[in-house]
Amino acid sequence: MNEYIKTIEFLYFSDCPSWKNTLDLLKEILDELKISTDIILKKVETNEESIIHKFQGSPTIKINGEDLFPTNHDNFALGCRVYKTPEGFKGSPTRTMIKANILNLIH
Repeated sequence: MNEYIKTIEFLYFSDCPSWKNTLDLLKEILDELKISTDIILKKVETNEESIIHKFQGSPTIKINGEDLFPTNHDNFALGCRVYKTPEGFKGSPTRTMIKANILNLIH
């Protein structure tokens, strides 16, 4: 499966409370799927960096340079991201959401 996934970037804002849990979920899912591509951690600290990295908020997962949860807006800013989950709006995607979107990329 690694031939489909060349890069994995995890962008975060340190004041966001959900980034650590999301990173742990991502690591568990990658291990479960036998994907050994290294995760590149990118700490976003300024609004300027958020624009450069096309940062939709913390946490953001990018695979092969593309947001795993793309949006149709360009609101790049330093702050926490909100995801629409089956349980309502949350500060991170669910395990099921992350795994499904990764599987969609590699199949």
